[in-house]
Amino acid sequence: MVRLAGRAVEDLGLVWLEGEVTQVSQPASGHLYFSLRDKDAVLPAVMWGREATRLKFKVEPGQRLRVRGRLGVYDRDGKLQLYADFAEPAGLGAEALALEQLKAKLAAEGMFAADKKRPLPRFPRRIGVVTSATGAAIHDIIRTIQRRFPTPILIADCAVQGPAAPNQLVNGMAMVVRAGIDVLIIGRGGGAVTDLSAFNHERVVRTISRCPVPVICAVGHETDLSLADLAADARASTPTAAAELAVVDGHVIADVLQKERRRLDREIEHRLERARQDLDRATVGLHSRGERALARTRAQLHQLQQRLAGLHPRAQLAARYAQLAELERRLLAHPPGARIARGRQDHAKLLARAEAAVRRTLDGRRGELGRLGAQLHALSPLAVLDRGFATVSHGKAIVRDAAAVSAGDHLQIQLARGSLEVTVDETKGES
Repeated sequence: MVRLAGRAVEDLGLVWLEGEVTQVSQPASGHLYFSLRDKDAVLPAVMWGREATRLKFKVEPGQRLRVRGRLGVYDRDGKLQLYADFAEPAGLGAEALALEQLKAKLAAEGMFAADKKRPLPRFPRRIGVVTSATGAAIHDIIRTIQRRFPTPILIADCAVQGPAAPNQLVNGMAMVVRAGIDVLIIGRGGGAVTDLSAFNHERVVRTISRCPVPVICAVGHETDLSLADLAADARASTPTAAAELAVVDGHVIADVLQKERRRLDREIEHRLERARQDLDRATVGLHSRGERALARTRAQLHQLQQRLAGLHPRAQLAARYAQLAELERRLLAHPPGARIARGRQDHAKLLARAEAAVRRTLDGRRGELGRLGAQLHALSPLAVLDRGFATVSHGKAIVRDAAAVSAGDHLQIQLARGSLEVTVDETKGES
């Protein structure tokens, strides 16, 4: 019965269905499985990998599609499903949908982020241009650059529309970058929106984003932004505007340089004038210091000359002769004989006075020594012993109390002349 139902459905041939996509899946086999839903029912659908690769957009849940295919019944499950071989968006066109999906994908990767935009070089040494060599765009670029600021240009001729354009644009950019450039211009003149598809190609956009030098995109279509415009470091509405972005205006630079030249001339003249004044002041100061130094040197030289003249042997002899003459004059004015006699008399008087003083001092010292000797003798213990007293000791200690010794102790008695060794037979206290 299931097979009979399947054959009956297949007899319907190709059908077109429209509905909302749900439950999309695409395994490693490449086959696309999804469901179409309307307000009344849901129909499973499958698109084999061969047909799925031809789609220009990605099938996602929530899209509304118009799908062509054949109806059939899957024997194992006994369910009706659509074997689709073509699909297109029911509202937005496939090309526009694919472009929106690619734009969202690249934006999510950060390819259009503002912080990735690089500044353009102010004075590029060589400019690369990727466009058609036969179009009006290249002539506009060359004329503008030569008029504003002549700079070497490296041109990569390539198609700017058609199926071969994306590959040629990518290869052209790689060629000029390898040759060595400082900035790259890629673009074309004006045209229809459908002619700009090459500048929305994913390879072209990714190549612009990865380019090692800043890129100016100049697609001559002001109303629509291509993905290349979004990925480039700068966007120009026309090729002429791109050339104006690539190089500065030489006339403006010349005017600025002329003004700076005049300003520098005035500044240099002012500095030179101040330097001349400083030089004049330094010259006057140096001359004054030189005069003072010369005067000091002359004074020192004069002093040295005087010292040298005083140290000359003739000057020394003259000074000695003068001193000798002065001594002779003083000797003749005061003869030494009388002075010697007076000196001898004074010496004798001083000698007599010294001898008398010494005798008086000795007599006084002898008398004082006698008095001290008598006092010492009176205080000596030997004098006490001479009067009949004795000193008793027990060992090294002096015995002053009978209670300090005992019977049988050996004592020493010191007399005025000699000593006694005694033994105590008995001790008695104070009576």
